[in-house]
Amino acid sequence: MLTKLSGLIVGMMLLFGTAGLAKADDWCYKHAKHQQHELDEAIRDHGYHSWQADRERRKLDQIRDECRYHADRDRYRDHDRDYDYDHNGYR
Repeated sequence: MLTKLSGLIVGMMLLFGTAGLAKADDWCYKHAKHQQHELDEAIRDHGYHSWQADRERRKLDQIRDECRYHADRDRYRDHDRDYDYDHNGYR
């Protein structure tokens, strides 16, 4: 009984702990896909070297940079939590 309960608690922690990461990845994917569509339309309507296409390229680059920043920040935040342990798990 106790092992089932502890397994359930650990499972819920994993599920809800990764939900924020999934939301961030989902946001990045949706916005990057939408902005890529906007860029494709600007190229089709105004040409590859038009100022409209350049503007959409800059917007797409901003979204990608923001997503990279958040992914890097989350990766380093997780790494910093165990800064007082060495690689073998000792203090």
